[in-house]
Amino acid sequence: MARSVFKQGEQMVWLTGAALSISLLSTFAIIVVVMVNGLGYFWPGNVASATLKDGSTVLGEIADREDTESGEVFRYQFKVGNRDLYGADFRWIDASDIVAIEYPAHVAVLERREFGNFYGFPRELKLRNVPVDGSSDWERLIGALENVETRRRGVDAIAARMSALNLRLESMRLEVLELRYEQGRGAEPRIAALEARMADVRAEFDAESAKASALLTELGKNVAVFADAAGETKDIALTAIVRSYRPNSMSVFEKMLAYAERVRELLWEEPRESNTEGGLFPAIFGTVNLVLVMSLFCIPLGVVAAVYLQEYAAEGFLVRLVRIAVFNLAGVPSIVYGIFGLGFFIYGIGGSIDRLFFPERLPTPTFGTGGIFWASLTLALLTVPVVIVATEEALAAIPKGLREASLSLGATKFQTIITGFVLATARAAGEVAPLMITGVVKLAPTLPIDGVFPFVHLERKFMHLGFHIYDVGFQSPNVEAAKPMVYITTLLLLGIVVLLSLTAILLRNTMQKRYATKTF
Repeated sequence: MARSVFKQGEQMVWLTGAALSISLLSTFAIIVVVMVNGLGYFWPGNVASATLKDGSTVLGEIADREDTESGEVFRYQFKVGNRDLYGADFRWIDASDIVAIEYPAHVAVLERREFGNFYGFPRELKLRNVPVDGSSDWERLIGALENVETRRRGVDAIAARMSALNLRLESMRLEVLELRYEQGRGAEPRIAALEARMADVRAEFDAESAKASALLTELGKNVAVFADAAGETKDIALTAIVRSYRPNSMSVFEKMLAYAERVRELLWEEPRESNTEGGLFPAIFGTVNLVLVMSLFCIPLGVVAAVYLQEYAAEGFLVRLVRIAVFNLAGVPSIVYGIFGLGFFIYGIGGSIDRLFFPERLPTPTFGTGGIFWASLTLALLTVPVVIVATEEALAAIPKGLREASLSLGATKFQTIITGFVLATARAAGEVAPLMITGVVKLAPTLPIDGVFPFVHLERKFMHLGFHIYDVGFQSPNVEAAKPMVYITTLLLLGIVVLLSLTAILLRNTMQKRYATKTF
């Protein structure tokens, strides 16, 4: 009996099922860990005030704790913030050194543009030309922050005008370079006219810059004085505060609103504090753009190659060699594709484009440097083998009789091809190594797509969620404070991958119901 079971291979079925179960459980565990550590970051946690045996007081959120084998608390990790005062965001304190832990109702949390959070108590408000109303100091502070933020939007509007002027200057500068390179007749008068216009634009730019500086200087004189747990005071400019709240006195509904606002900031705002705070919109935008541009090259190339190999190429040594090469390419490390993209696309094709079409700009490269276009082509090469294999298997699975019936063509093939393609793009969406040398950057000042003609700028560098995880998790000088952002970015990247996978499943199931043939 045992020999017959062994011969039938039933034990392999059980081993395969066990391996699949372990893989699914591991994936589920990773997702749960990321969700627990990531989603909880946005919730306004209560701030504890711990009185120690030496008479000192520690103020901050209890971020973690370590327990002994008996289950008793060994020590607490406090997120004390106030980096400009203490030099570190976190502090471990033994439980035996704590006399009492309280949660003061009036303790305030300030999210700042620099130096992380500040935990303390408001002491004084120094305002200049910022009228506010309120019956309490806290209400006056909130009103002053809203007033200053409204005026800051005026600075943002000035910055937008300065950006437009800077683009005009750059356009004219490139035009002057082109005229000087060509050295044609009548070039000097045109160059003189352009330089005169550039001088006018620079004067306008300087005027706008002076206006913005003056406004920021004036707003910076509005200061709130806060005291930490030890009573040490700190003057904080209202322009440096992103938001303020008192978590210990907030209701659940108020905390839910604050949670929603922070999620909105994550999805639509730009990062700050060396990418450890703020939003991730440029990275999300860059990741989606990368996948879309990659798809434009990956689908046609992969599907056409697979159709030729399956339908037209005569079986022989060369075709078998090509198939072996395709399977081997699917296992090549992604960094190898990055090196190929750097040498072939950027230095080879990009450098040739610069020499042919932008010689006047050299040695400053235009296309001969990393950008989203070259990164997309590199990832397209990385995913093409997967698409070829999936498409070939889909074509081979259709019996010859059904191929000859036009109504039967396309359904099973197409749903399998789409599934293979989406799974391939899901893999490519998380690749980081090739992008590090083909165009991704820590912070991109402009997006690859914007409202400036020609609207699509494929030569620009871009941000990516995968590289953001690497940068924040391993390159940040304050790793412990950056850890929540690592989990949040990982959660977003996993969400994109899961969304692509679910799209593949929905497409497959929809097409199976619509085009399934009945057997009699």
